[in-house]
Amino acid sequence: MPVMDPNARPKQLGSPVVASLIKVGSRLNTKLYQVTGGRLGSKWRVGAGFRNPPPVCLLTTIGRKSGEPRTAPLLYLRNGDTFVVVASQGGLPKNPAWYLNLVANPDVTIQAGKEKHELRARTATDAERDELWTQLVDLYADFDTYAAWTDRTIPVVICEPR
Repeated sequence: MPVMDPNARPKQLGSPVVASLIKVGSRLNTKLYQVTGGRLGSKWRVGAGFRNPPPVCLLTTIGRKSGEPRTAPLLYLRNGDTFVVVASQGGLPKNPAWYLNLVANPDVTIQAGKEKHELRARTATDAERDELWTQLVDLYADFDTYAAWTDRTIPVVICEPR
């Protein structure tokens, strides 16, 4: 695990403008992914993923307040029918809304390419997280950077068949 230094996080990443750009980018990525069955939007070519882009899935949760479906594009690891996603939110101090939603209602849908999977999500145990973290950082090295930028433990989420 990296040494935590929340002050190392670039200040501009916490600005409302950046948050709005991320939200718009996520919505655009989600729409492109859905319309093309994952032909567009299924690889993350930013930061550590520029040269070796990791795969992107669409995670749909049910809003804990609204009761409406909420979809987020996320990097993932896959092992058979099990998907692993990370609630990093770029190292921000709070967990992302999608994570809070699945804690409230663990029944989720993941779209990987054209395939949709009905799954039940759970936060990895500490032992599972430790085991998966190395694989996740191999997938996308910036996860270690995000962990260094926050004082929260970034949740790793395991999504398994219902």
